[in-house]
Amino acid sequence: MIGFSVIPYDDRYRDDMIFMILQAKDALGRVPRLNGDLLDVKTNYLDHGGAFYLAVDENDRVVGSVGVSPIDGTDEAFLHRLFVKAALKRRGIGGALLGAAEDFLRAQGKRAARVHLGEPKEQWFESYQFYEKHGFEEYAPRFMRKVL
Repeated sequence: MIGFSVIPYDDRYRDDMIFMILQAKDALGRVPRLNGDLLDVKTNYLDHGGAFYLAVDENDRVVGSVGVSPIDGTDEAFLHRLFVKAALKRRGIGGALLGAAEDFLRAQGKRAARVHLGEPKEQWFESYQFYEKHGFEEYAPRFMRKVL
């Protein structure tokens, strides 16, 4: 059993987080491209009323991540970059990260969380299954939503 903690984003973990996400994408058979928003989490998430959480193991290494971006003019938000290190999936890390994001949203008065998933759906089956397991429902092609 791996020990981990979910913590608010800290810049000292930036490079390790990026490395973990690129590895996670590679393990899923996707081209591991860098998403520009990850280069400056403070500007892209925190400064806009959002949040970003990391799962960090007992060796102080990033093993998971999730970002939250409010949708302007609504009581909803999008979740982004929910990744778990490939070798550590199905150990509660993704659920713990999702729980931290949902707790943040509830504290902000948000009433729903949305995710935008990739296509084709067959290549993103793990994501669809994960979100369905946690109460999300598809409301449009490639989009899922959960009422909090």
